Amino acid sequence: MNTQANAIHQRPESQTVAAAEIPWTRRMYWSVRREVWEYRSIYVASLIAAGVVLFGFLISLITLPHRLRAVSDVAKQRALLEQPYQIAAGVIMVTAFIVGVFYSLEALNTERRDRSILFWKSLPVSDLETVLAKASIPLLVLPLVAFVILVGTQWVMLLVNSAVLLGSGYGATTLWSLPLLQRALMWLYHMLTVHGLWYAPFYGWFFLVSVWARRAAVVWALLPPLAIGVVEKIAFGTSHFVHFMGDRAMGGPAGGDPFIMPGGTAMDLMAHLTPGRFLVSPGLWIGLAVAAVFLFAAIRLRRYQGPI
Repeated sequence: MNTQANAIHQRPESQTVAAAEIPWTRRMYWSVRREVWEYRSIYVASLIAAGVVLFGFLISLITLPHRLRAVSDVAKQRALLEQPYQIAAGVIMVTAFIVGVFYSLEALNTERRDRSILFWKSLPVSDLETVLAKASIPLLVLPLVAFVILVGTQWVMLLVNSAVLLGSGYGATTLWSLPLLQRALMWLYHMLTVHGLWYAPFYGWFFLVSVWARRAAVVWALLPPLAIGVVEKIAFGTSHFVHFMGDRAMGGPAGGDPFIMPGGTAMDLMAHLTPGRFLVSPGLWIGLAVAAVFLFAAIRLRRYQGPI
């Protein structure tokens, strides 16, 4: 009896020791994988957007030879051929951003509503690790997933477009001379810098609202900025806060390079890849500091939050 009692008494301690032996990197890896498994919209939404783009692109190929014959200037033909690829990039990137916003607003709120927070808190994963794993989705995972889907979509478009041009008597030389590889580097740069770093304070605020609000997280995320803008306008007759938020959302003076999506030659495109200027911009580091404060507050709040 004493032996069994001692075994029962020591079992929680042994479980704690075993849990403590799990490396932090492995816990983070499985936490991120859990988010991808649970929120399939992380990749499904971009795939649906890619499918819509491909469907519209296939329809446009019916009239493509006629539209090319109507344009005699080579530069205009290049612009006509390149336009669908730019539209595809814009649609997929906007979709990824929208998914990131709604994911950030729901990630810490949903687990309280469906009471799964009780289960996840019973695992050897801290609040810090949980919030950081969730924050990595809009900051890193979503941009990379969207970029991979974007490149795959554009390659499918390129191959189908080449077949149509060859079948119509047009050569594919102009199409394959387009700077698609250089633009792919621009898209990757844009996704990692803008969607991953520049928008970090937005995502941090959404996570804080998600862990605090009991319901209607979208409303609570929008009310404080709206109230600040209204109070400033009434009290001082200015709109500095609204302009600041607008500049932040659109890149702003400090955003600069990440939002440049120029046309022109491949050399023009590569000339705009200047991450050094972006990494030393004050707006970036101030935004990251604000995001860190929001995430720290979300981590602290989650420790005391239970199911709704």
